[in-house]
Amino acid sequence: MHDFTMPQWAIDRVLQRRSTRHVHDDMDPRRTALIVVALQNGFMVPEHTRMPVKTAIGTVPNVNRLAAALREAGGKVFWVQNTTNEASLTEWSNWFAMSRPELVQERIDCFQAGAPGHELYPSLEVRPEDEIVYKYRFSAFVQGSSDLPQRLTAGGFAYVLIVGTGTNVCCESSARDAMMLHFKTVMVSDGNSAHSDAEHTATLAAFYAVFGDVMDTDMTIACLRKNATRVAAVAVESRVSITQSARVETFGDRGLCSTRRKWS
Repeated sequence: MHDFTMPQWAIDRVLQRRSTRHVHDDMDPRRTALIVVALQNGFMVPEHTRMPVKTAIGTVPNVNRLAAALREAGGKVFWVQNTTNEASLTEWSNWFAMSRPELVQERIDCFQAGAPGHELYPSLEVRPEDEIVYKYRFSAFVQGSSDLPQRLTAGGFAYVLIVGTGTNVCCESSARDAMMLHFKTVMVSDGNSAHSDAEHTATLAAFYAVFGDVMDTDMTIACLRKNATRVAAVAVESRVSITQSARVETFGDRGLCSTRRKWS
């Protein structure tokens, strides 16, 4: 896990712009998607990579807790797997041209669908109702990478929670592009991981100051549960109102109408 404290300059910038520290703490759980980015053997297990993100394994319990809480509250979990194929060498040749040739082939082999490195880390608790998404760029939201934006739009999702690895690569790219596509986006600080505390902190601070919100797992779960209670109360009130209206319509002319009778 990272030693993370949001820098004061970022908090000051947020308060100057928004007048509240957490602009997305009103998330509706039913319209919230957890996007788990690239928590795969190929980024986490030394057997499959020369440069494992050593802090990633420590985030797994938080990711599982958050996934369980969101499912319980009515949201949905999407497991996003970094994927390569032979087409990647031509369609994204600029990226591969920046790496040593032996590393390019290792990456292609590691992240092909069906390869051990491509598989999700085994301790992640994936459920049948969850969805699997393959992405072919750092960002899961950029054009040509995946159909995740279309799935989210079709499902009526408005909020996305970003967890995974690396904080400053696939997660940040996905989070920024999600915000650009009009999703209200939260990066979960202790659900993301990078190679160093410095990279992790710089990324979350820059994202928080401009693009969206940053919360830890405990706060995110607390918001989901509080808002789920609020949504349920509103639904009950709405049903009562509809029932009263129906009674007025049915019995009003016979004098039989009975009158029963912020989220901050």
